[in-house]
Amino acid sequence: MTAEQSNEKKPGRPAVPLAHRTLHLVQITDCHIFESEQGILQELNTRRSFEAVKKAVFESGDNTDLLLATGDLSQDGSAASYRYLAQQFDEFELPVFWLPGNHDAVGVMLKNFTGINIDASKHIVAGAWQIVMLDSTIPGEVHGCVAPSQLDFLETSLRQHPDKHALVCLHHQALDTGSDWLDNKGLDAADRLLDRIGQHGNIRAVLWGHVHQDFHRRINGVEWMSTPSTCVQFKPRSKTFAIGDEAPGYRHLRLNSDGSIETRVHRIDYLDLALDRSP
Repeated sequence: MTAEQSNEKKPGRPAVPLAHRTLHLVQITDCHIFESEQGILQELNTRRSFEAVKKAVFESGDNTDLLLATGDLSQDGSAASYRYLAQQFDEFELPVFWLPGNHDAVGVMLKNFTGINIDASKHIVAGAWQIVMLDSTIPGEVHGCVAPSQLDFLETSLRQHPDKHALVCLHHQALDTGSDWLDNKGLDAADRLLDRIGQHGNIRAVLWGHVHQDFHRRINGVEWMSTPSTCVQFKPRSKTFAIGDEAPGYRHLRLNSDGSIETRVHRIDYLDLALDRSP
């Protein structure tokens, strides 16, 4: 469950950086890839938009150390979708750590989302930081919950490295985003997670996907963030289902050794978004 920093590289895979003063991450989320190459979501080909995001990451010039893939990587939970994603993520030539979303089929994912660079570890320690990847999914449900076992995992991970700053990741939103229909499909019993986070002064940020929106709020020294999907976006602050006009994107995070965070969302503005906006 843990990827500790190491001077030794696994054959063919970049090592998680050992002692960078600053750790550079890219978060990619909610790709919704189908088994078919022609698979579309709201009239958008999700493979095409994912590859546009991937190209933008390559061309950004950022000195990225590792990638976080935070769920709903597949739309249909198919083996073919995960094999496609594994090939695409391996081309980044960076360590890739993932957690599942409500559309993902974890068993299929474990067998097929594999590659030289893809790591199923859920506790990553690098430099002055640790990253804890939580599973917030409930099988067969759209909404999520951080189960007691996941809270225990979070507690154990943080206690192992109390001297390191912590980034906590999950799929479902930990805070309401202001979109009523989405917040009704968020995290059940979120207060249990919030209470646990409040007990640890070394947690600097909580990061999620699911909402297909850019959300960023700072509360009591903790950064709370969501990231746009690599495909279709949901309209911010909408009471009912609504597709947004925003372009697909990803988030870059700069984790500094003093615990501060600098982050920016990058959008792929050149894509033609002739979307179906019906529910």
